[in-house]
Amino acid sequence: MSTLKVSVSPSDHVQGDSNAECTLVEYGDYQCPHCGRAYPIVKRIQKHFGKRLRFVFRNFPLNEVHPDAESAAEAAEFAAAHGKFWEMHDGLFENQDRLGGELYQELAHELEIDPAGLRAALEKGKFREKVRADFTGGVRSGVNGTPTFFINGQHHDGPFDFEDLVESIEEGLAPA
Repeated sequence: MSTLKVSVSPSDHVQGDSNAECTLVEYGDYQCPHCGRAYPIVKRIQKHFGKRLRFVFRNFPLNEVHPDAESAAEAAEFAAAHGKFWEMHDGLFENQDRLGGELYQELAHELEIDPAGLRAALEKGKFREKVRADFTGGVRSGVNGTPTFFINGQHHDGPFDFEDLVESIEEGLAPA
């Protein structure tokens, strides 16, 4: 079983208590249909475990099959620089069938972040390095598809349906 090679750090996008009993890390791609199906499941899992769970999202755009995945990840990173990562993350997954410049501009307006600044950042690749750093860390950890989950640093080999993830997280919460 592979393990997470890059520890969770302040540069990550984290929801939940830093002292939570369990950390769930997802390597995801905004254009991946499987990630789109996992999105509401992760939301349910977060609600189910509450303060016992910390959730981390890392970018893993599969550019060869998802041409808009990297720009979506860069748009999310731009939003993160303005304190709105999770709002953009959710907006991208909730509008996965519309990824592209028009959606990014619409979401920027909704989130009250500078649409022109977002457009310029995407054109210049301002956040490409951060997205690629996430991707490289995923490759080092054995990620080769999306979504890929790690529970307390251990690769989750099972399916990502609600019941299976809950069971695996419960095992991760059990005393050793």
